[in-house]
Amino acid sequence: MKENLRLAWMASWFALVGQLVFFIGVSMFTGNWRFAMWSFMVSMLAGVPSMIRTVQAQKKANNELESTYKNS
Repeated sequence: MKENLRLAWMASWFALVGQLVFFIGVSMFTGNWRFAMWSFMVSMLAGVPSMIRTVQAQKKANNELESTYKNS
């Protein structure tokens, strides 16, 4: 089964950066900067592990691809 790493990368970047940008916009609109503070912590807790996991999956896919070409 082929993994969809493109979707994994998009989800990881959204978890890391997209949420933070969205809540900074909300903070600017409302003037309450607690939205940005809390979203930063949540973005780090969700985004960093998802990026690490996606990088590991990408490396594994690249290694499998290289071994397939070497065996051919």
